[in-house]
Amino acid sequence: MAEDTHHDAARRNHFLEAALEEMAKFERKENEFRKKDREERAAELRLPVGEIKVH
Repeated sequence: MAEDTHHDAARRNHFLEAALEEMAKFERKENEFRKKDREERAAELRLPVGEIKVH
């Protein structure tokens, strides 16, 4: 019985690690998309995105 519990925990940890990795990949892609979208909109509006400094 204890062996099954250990196996279940190890399996759950494996899935949790895989889910966290996928979430990190998604967040990186989302951040890249948002940055590109921001730059494209700034270019359309002719805003100097790189030069704006917010305090």
